[in-house]
Amino acid sequence: MPEVFIDGKRYEFEGDHMALQYMLDQGLEVPFFCYHPSMSIPANCRQCMVKAGQYMKNDETGEYELDEEGERKIRWFPKLQTSCALKLSDGMVIQTQETSDEAERAQKDTLEFILANHPLDCPICDQAGECPLQIQTYKYGPEGSRFEVKKVHKPKRVELGPRVTLDAERCINCTRCVRFTEEISESHQLTIVSRGDKNYPITAPSETFDDPYSLNTVDICPVGALTSTDFRFKARVWEMNQTPSIDISNGKGCNVDLWTRDNEVLRITPRQNDHVNDYWMPDESRNAYKLFNENRVSRPFIKLDGDNQSNSSWNNAIETFAEVLEANDSSDILLIGSPHASVEENYTFNKFFNLLGAPNARFATHIIDGYGDDFLITDDQAPNTSGCRLLNLDESSSSELKTAVSQAKVVITLGDDLIDRDVLSVSDLEDPYVVSLATNHNEMTKASDLVIPITCVAEHAASYVNIDGRIQRSFPAKETKYSNRRLNLEMSEGRLDRFGTNFDNWVNEDNKVDCLPVWEFLNKLAERLGLEFEYRHSREIMTEISEKLDTFADVSFERMDEEKGIQLPIKQSKVEQK
Repeated sequence: MPEVFIDGKRYEFEGDHMALQYMLDQGLEVPFFCYHPSMSIPANCRQCMVKAGQYMKNDETGEYELDEEGERKIRWFPKLQTSCALKLSDGMVIQTQETSDEAERAQKDTLEFILANHPLDCPICDQAGECPLQIQTYKYGPEGSRFEVKKVHKPKRVELGPRVTLDAERCINCTRCVRFTEEISESHQLTIVSRGDKNYPITAPSETFDDPYSLNTVDICPVGALTSTDFRFKARVWEMNQTPSIDISNGKGCNVDLWTRDNEVLRITPRQNDHVNDYWMPDESRNAYKLFNENRVSRPFIKLDGDNQSNSSWNNAIETFAEVLEANDSSDILLIGSPHASVEENYTFNKFFNLLGAPNARFATHIIDGYGDDFLITDDQAPNTSGCRLLNLDESSSSELKTAVSQAKVVITLGDDLIDRDVLSVSDLEDPYVVSLATNHNEMTKASDLVIPITCVAEHAASYVNIDGRIQRSFPAKETKYSNRRLNLEMSEGRLDRFGTNFDNWVNEDNKVDCLPVWEFLNKLAERLGLEFEYRHSREIMTEISEKLDTFADVSFERMDEEKGIQLPIKQSKVEQK
């Protein structure tokens, strides 16, 4: 098997490898800026330079040539090599900054060169705390600068488009952003203008950087030259908690991280999953954070007279709900599940009312034909349409649902605004008693007689099946009135959570929504009705589902965590970039 020697240690490899990626895969560290594993290799930042050579072999015998001390002779390449563009070969010898003074000095000199015109505005830069240039300067850079003349100033606070702002003087010409628009999104909206120390990325004159994936350039910018217009100056990375989750704005189920502070989600960024979204996500999916913070249903609402709704206690809401169920025949109850709700929510919702004798739940898909782009934006606007189908809920068209509503005396809906998306109208819901289990106020909750607040994807652990049949799960990122970050071992804890106090200005109880997971509310309703129904955690629900439904066999939260989701035995389509 081919062998390579890195910093004096022997490694075996198969296939084609570039030295930098191979070393990163082995857990070794080499600094870099312009390299990205999903894009082409320009080798223009020069930060990943290493000393490289080849063991010498005798042309006739094929044996390694030995020196006077019996060691293999090395023919060093005449100059240092950029490891990102250096292809491994059998017998190659590489020395990184760990063992080569030349490589260490080259990296230090490169950083000094990059910093010659880079503004030292780390205290106000939005990238501070997660800036590779800042980190590598501390680890590999010079202690000072020999640059004593005035720095070159480039354009600042340039709004490239509706979502991205450029501070050009921070740019180090890594070209990641330009290559992204050329190779990944293929919009070709960015290019590098000017030469030498005056160059920076920009759009063509009068053009706007409105690429539907434009914010990915912010994620991969290594120096804070490109920043999110929406997120600028909102928070610093060390003030926030980072929690893995799933995008719920369409059917792809991109893996994301939710960044929270003071119990509010402040931004959403992509999380790498080669099976689903690689390193990317659409811009529109990042706006979902507003749904987690704003216009939330907090405490139950009940319609007392006319169209007037008012807050109610949980006890009154449970008692009212129970009385409605007891006063009506189970065959007169219509259940409407939701592709916007999780597998666990739809399963417990359907099971609970089935135990009372109600017919199987229906659901209406949320598909806009032609909306998708064959990359990460899909026609399906819901995160769990496949999950509803696999749970055997009855898929219904708008006309079928209207007919069913007209024949029902009680309509119970789960987390779906059927009015806003024209499946039902307000007039359809005038006669039956309508109960909505909802996360946000919307047209559906306005038309409801009883509104039960439930947790959203940012507040519970639950799973969703994407359009390709991959089941993935979320983690709770926000506390509710009834959950505690320090007691829930699944919730991330940041510095402020550990060391802050209730007197600090970042602690605000108003940001905690008064809501419950669906299964916890149904537990309370079951207790009132004398029904045998109780779940302590969504993990228990998934265990039950995996035991009862063959399609979910062997599915568990543990496997989803270890394998970054599980491909269920249904149709699978490969993620393709444009």
